[in-house]
Amino acid sequence: MFRREALGRLPQWFGLGWLALRSAGAQEPASHKSLKVMIKSAWGSDDPTRASFPFAHGLALADAGHEVRIFLTGEATYLMRKATVAQIFPVGWPPLSEMQQKVVAKKIEVFA
Repeated sequence: MFRREALGRLPQWFGLGWLALRSAGAQEPASHKSLKVMIKSAWGSDDPTRASFPFAHGLALADAGHEVRIFLTGEATYLMRKATVAQIFPVGWPPLSEMQQKVVAKKIEVFA
C-alpha cells in the first residue's frame, strides 16, 4: 500500500504534476453496504450437500455483515426436524446440525 501511494505521488515530488493521471479518489476503498438477503431452498434430505446450501451460505453472508433470512419450501421443510438434521452430513462441510446451531446463535430467521 505504501509503495502504491509513493509511486502515485512521484510526479508531484519532481514538479511534474501534470503526469499524475489518477483521479483524486481512485485509491480509496469502497464503503461496505449491508444487504438484505433471503435464501430460498427446496432441497431435502435426499441430497444432503444441496440441503445444506442455505445454511452454509447464510452463515457466510451473516459473517460478512449482511442481514440474512432462510426460506425453506417443499422437501426442505423436513430440515426443521431434529431427527432428520442429525442424519445429514454434507460433502466437504460440517454436519448440518452444527450449521443449524450456528444459524440459531446468529439469530438468522428461518421460515418453513
